[in-house]
Amino acid sequence: MPDLFTLAVFVAVAGGSLALGLTMDPQHLRALRRLSEKPARPQPRLHSQALIWRELVSRIGSVLPASPKDLPRLKKRLIRAGYRHPQAPRYFQGIRGVTTLVFGAVVVMISGGTAGAMENLLLALGAGLALGYMLPNQCLSFAVHRRQHAIGRGLPNALDLMVVCVESGLGMDQTTLQVAKELQTAHPEIADEFTVMNLELRAGKRRADALHNLAERTGVEDVKKLVAVLIQTDRFGTSIAQSLRGHADYLRTMSRQRAEERASKLAVKLVFPIFFCVLPSLFVVTVGPVLTRLVRDLLPMIENM
Repeated sequence: MPDLFTLAVFVAVAGGSLALGLTMDPQHLRALRRLSEKPARPQPRLHSQALIWRELVSRIGSVLPASPKDLPRLKKRLIRAGYRHPQAPRYFQGIRGVTTLVFGAVVVMISGGTAGAMENLLLALGAGLALGYMLPNQCLSFAVHRRQHAIGRGLPNALDLMVVCVESGLGMDQTTLQVAKELQTAHPEIADEFTVMNLELRAGKRRADALHNLAERTGVEDVKKLVAVLIQTDRFGTSIAQSLRGHADYLRTMSRQRAEERASKLAVKLVFPIFFCVLPSLFVVTVGPVLTRLVRDLLPMIENM
């Protein structure tokens, strides 16, 4: 009898635990919920604000006339800034048109609240339109300069890694591919350029042409020198590792000389801030109390005389 009671208790506890586990299992609950729910009706797709603005800017850019003479130069600047989309010039033209209209409207709203002559209003409107037209160009120039600076800063590290890869037995194509993979986090700009060069080589383009395109895309003088070294090495059959090592030492020497040049110019550049900002406050602190005491002590003596 006690054995039957113990067996009954065990079966009850085991069955209750199994039922509780099945009910508490989240995957089991999610599966039952998916089976029990009715299929939801497909909702109409809503376009995000970014897509709406992109479409608006694209249409404005397609309407605005673009000079065929300036279009290749604009494409080159956009590529150097990192914008390789085929419709990037159209987006840039649209952004320029939007900023021109916005700045002109803001100037009209500000000038309309103040009583002024029509000549002043037209002058302010022209200044606002010119500012809105020139602002995208300045932003693009800043983006190009920042990306070129990042590429020049990461080039010595890329050369050191290329030397290691070449000395380990890899070819030039595999070396650039490996450098692009390794520098994707530290220097993504130069990694992207090496990736594009590898894609051009896989597409069947000659190595010299791919290297020339690399120098043309970046517009960095150090990259152009590296491309010239690699082309000469490939043409004359010299050691690639030795050439890369020598060029890396040359780049580090040049960067050290540039830093020393900036340090030597620092004293001359600090003359005007010191003369106009530091010296007046120094005179006030040092000479001010003396002048105050002289005036306070000498004026009564002069009046008594």
